[in-house]
Amino acid sequence: MEPDRLTPWKVEPLVPGRDLDEVIEIEKRCFTNPWTREMFMGELERADVVRAYVARTAGWAVAGYCSAWLVADELHVNNLAVRPECRRSGVGRALVEHALDAAAGEGARRATLEVRRSNAPALRLYERLGFKAAGVRRGYYTNPREDALILWLDVVPRCGLETP
Repeated sequence: MEPDRLTPWKVEPLVPGRDLDEVIEIEKRCFTNPWTREMFMGELERADVVRAYVARTAGWAVAGYCSAWLVADELHVNNLAVRPECRRSGVGRALVEHALDAAAGEGARRATLEVRRSNAPALRLYERLGFKAAGVRRGYYTNPREDALILWLDVVPRCGLETP
């Protein structure tokens, strides 16, 4: 997706040597139990299933990121975060739509994720994208302990975005 006056960001594949420090900074700012560098590196080594993207803006080399697994015909969104300064600008939506579109291009038919029950902004985003609550993982999150809602999107839409 090329930036223009209506979408002032570009979504592209995450490049560990270039992007990982900023991704980890965003992770620490956004989550009470952030992933470590080792966790990200372990994730990114699974190139057969991992799909990871960053959103770039004029002001930020990494405004947000999304990592997911594509297994058979299902996309599992593992992590999505946007810099606090860039929230409510469409960056998160662009990242998820890009991940969905790329996965659909590889044959994905469904998508799933877990989200903290209390994360109202994320829940609104996912609901706007068509995800529906399908279950609960009790005590899934720590620091603080909280249930996760399991969300599913039954048919991954093609969003009309370019895929890498």
